[in-house]
Amino acid sequence: MNEVERIGVVGAGTMGAGIAQIAALGGYETRLHDPIPAALEKGVQRLREALAKGATKGLWAEEDADAASDRVGAARSLRDLGECDLVIEAAPEDLGLKRELFTSLAETCTEETILASNTSSLPVSAIAAETPRPERVVGMHFFNPPALMKLVEVVATADSSEAALTATTEVGVRMGRTPIRAKDSPGFIANRLARPFTLESLRMLAEGVAEAATIDRVCRLGGGFRMGPFELIDLIGLDVNLSVARSFYAQGGEPERWRPSPIQEQMVEEGKLGRKSGEGFYAYGDGPHREEDPDLRFDTPTLAAEDLVQIDPAGPMILPRLIAQIANETAFALEEGVGSPEDMDTAMRLGFNWPMGPFEMTILMGRPGVIRHLEELRRDRGETYRPAPELAAAIERRMAKAEEMKRRAAERGRR
Repeated sequence: MNEVERIGVVGAGTMGAGIAQIAALGGYETRLHDPIPAALEKGVQRLREALAKGATKGLWAEEDADAASDRVGAARSLRDLGECDLVIEAAPEDLGLKRELFTSLAETCTEETILASNTSSLPVSAIAAETPRPERVVGMHFFNPPALMKLVEVVATADSSEAALTATTEVGVRMGRTPIRAKDSPGFIANRLARPFTLESLRMLAEGVAEAATIDRVCRLGGGFRMGPFELIDLIGLDVNLSVARSFYAQGGEPERWRPSPIQEQMVEEGKLGRKSGEGFYAYGDGPHREEDPDLRFDTPTLAAEDLVQIDPAGPMILPRLIAQIANETAFALEEGVGSPEDMDTAMRLGFNWPMGPFEMTILMGRPGVIRHLEELRRDRGETYRPAPELAAAIERRMAKAEEMKRRAAERGRR
């Protein structure tokens, strides 16, 4: 694979324009394409306005914004992307559409052009199924909005070449993102590890452990999360979140721990879709939907019962259970080779603004605490809580690594 100098982006919506923006800021000659002329014009305009606004806010220098704007051009047809070294598609999440697009790009571009998909929910290998030379196809999953979210998942299919993956990773760095390597599997890393945050909270709501507002409050104040699980679902949209849950459940072979919640299905049927409909788990009117108590807030998760009880009497039944299930899903993902422990922690801190990565949370809870909690839940509630086969070993390895890093840091401090 040649060094990447020219980047094409297909799809001029919010994601596509945002990706083109950071590509141009990274110093790349950038071409933005959309099959709808009006959408292309709007996307280029949105990009230039965002560059100017960012300079005003001090996110980058005005001269850098001007230079980036000069590097961007509108590609009226796919043929105009023919000389690009990397083309990133940001088209709607439709497998047939993406396959057709990749086939067309393969005919238009050179054999050395890397083709990357920004898909968040479809298998990259399925997108590349009809593309000649699938070794040049990778995933490059950005988070919304791309200009602000620092994470990019570089997704490797079974066919992706190391040269294509390395070049894509280097592009991510030049764009100012933090790239992590993920296996082509349901949800890649970040969306996969975020599953328990919402699904386990929905199960607790269904069981009557606590109301949605209480679970959110404990997660925010006791867990250090910026937003509780039900606030997050309302923000995303219950219909969108349910569609993602169904996709995970089907792609994963219908594991019980990924089963979509009947509560969410009923609310979607009733038209309660969250913020966009004015009502979801919360009602959104003129005033704030919640009251906060910053004096009780912990910046990082606390598992001490006395701390959690101050937030709510149900606190000790909520946060440890949630973290135990997050730890378990992380161990399952590690066994499947979805990513490294370091990349998993990075994914959740940067991709979802978690206060700590899942392995960092696991270490906080400790191996005995995680396994004891899961075994008790399994005894009372069934196989949804079956510990991952390598959970204990994964925790021990990660704790040993953490201790080694502390020791080395201490040695450097003494020098």
